[in-house]
Amino acid sequence: MLRTSRRLPALIAIVALVGAACGTATPSASRAPGASTASQPPATSGTGEVVEIRWYCCLGTGEDPEAQIPVEKKVVEEFNASHPNIRLTFEVVTYDNAANTLATQIASGNGPDIAGPVGVSGAEGFHDQWLDLGDLIEKNSYDLSQFAEDAVGIYRTGDTGQAAIPFAIYPSALFYKPSLFEEAGLEEPPHGYGEKYVLDGQEVEWNYDTLREVALRLTVDKSGKDARDPAFNPKQIAQYGFEPQRDDLRGLGAYFGSGSLVAPDGKTAKVPEVWADAWKFFYDGTWDDHITMTYPVFQSDAFGAGEYAFFSGKVAMSENFLWATYGLSDDWDVAAIPTHNGQATSALNADTFRIFKGSKHPDEAFEVLRYLLDDASDVLLAAYSGMPARPDKQDAFFDGQAEAFPDTEVDWEVFKAGLDHADNPNFEAFMPHYNESDTTVDKFLTRWGTQPNLNIDAEIKTMEDQLTQIWAR
Repeated sequence: MLRTSRRLPALIAIVALVGAACGTATPSASRAPGASTASQPPATSGTGEVVEIRWYCCLGTGEDPEAQIPVEKKVVEEFNASHPNIRLTFEVVTYDNAANTLATQIASGNGPDIAGPVGVSGAEGFHDQWLDLGDLIEKNSYDLSQFAEDAVGIYRTGDTGQAAIPFAIYPSALFYKPSLFEEAGLEEPPHGYGEKYVLDGQEVEWNYDTLREVALRLTVDKSGKDARDPAFNPKQIAQYGFEPQRDDLRGLGAYFGSGSLVAPDGKTAKVPEVWADAWKFFYDGTWDDHITMTYPVFQSDAFGAGEYAFFSGKVAMSENFLWATYGLSDDWDVAAIPTHNGQATSALNADTFRIFKGSKHPDEAFEVLRYLLDDASDVLLAAYSGMPARPDKQDAFFDGQAEAFPDTEVDWEVFKAGLDHADNPNFEAFMPHYNESDTTVDKFLTRWGTQPNLNIDAEIKTMEDQLTQIWAR
């Protein structure tokens, strides 16, 4: 997707603003500063008043002025032309400002009706603001069976009900550069989940121990020595063997197994054991094995200036989501995520549209939602580079992806197979005081990529204590 990170900035002020909000939409109220609006004049109808529905963007993707906004405006125009009793308006607030602006609107009683596309994390920053769609789904006989049950379940929780309907999904895979494997005399990683890897002529389990060994051979200093060589210079690394998806420390953990920071009591923090394993692997890979970048190197111009280092061409393997193809051209392919404790986990991102529970016109808002998810889904998914949540549309989507990379043979089936290994619960799922908690976890991610010789077990205990204190407020 057309951005360097899908994650929202951690905005602690949102908690206070939203907590005081009544969350109702007032169409006649003035728009928020910095928001642009696209709409048609109100259509006339002999059946009653024209209801205004406000579509708010961009808590996730959607703000690209060339590839996305014109498409979204066209969708608004076509909806209004075919729905005379509803006037749909479209508000664009840039990603960096979207969460704060939305919180201000809600707190002032000027909240919109629909927001999107928005991912799980972006939505959880407004956890209690979304309408439970259960009654509207039943009232309109909306068929959820057209989606995989796991995709529907992402948006179903005990306290919010069915908060959304699936739209775009982004499974993850292991991106790699075939030319670097060939140069090192190594077999390419397996594309099929459950397949073995051939290392030095022997079949071995494709797990993180194997990935580490391969990454050591693919991490090379400026003199051409790999990370196994006693003469290897870790201060002069020209090529790294492995780069994890480091937007979110929870997501980094999810590649070793699904989980949540929320303990079963719902009040205290407890790091899943598999996440602790992942974090230690990441930390040791950074400071001991040198197969993964330190944070200052990750931020350097030579390796992408803090975007995705795999785009630089100097990283052999990297875990990332389907949307990360936007920064690639040729010489890349994807393979299966390695296993941990015998199980492979492909962390999942997902975007959709949601209705605010403060909407004064939920029926009309649902009519707009259906249009975005159904009639306009093909053009919007194309603009967002989103894999359709509907299985019957996925083959056509990947045909289009193949056409977008005519000089590279990519095994797109790897992404589809990753859906069978998606993390559940999703790593971005709810935790108390979501934005402040997210900020707290982020600090550890930066700290671990910056400071060597830390005791990660002690760091994890500190994280748990800090989160538990925040949640006790």
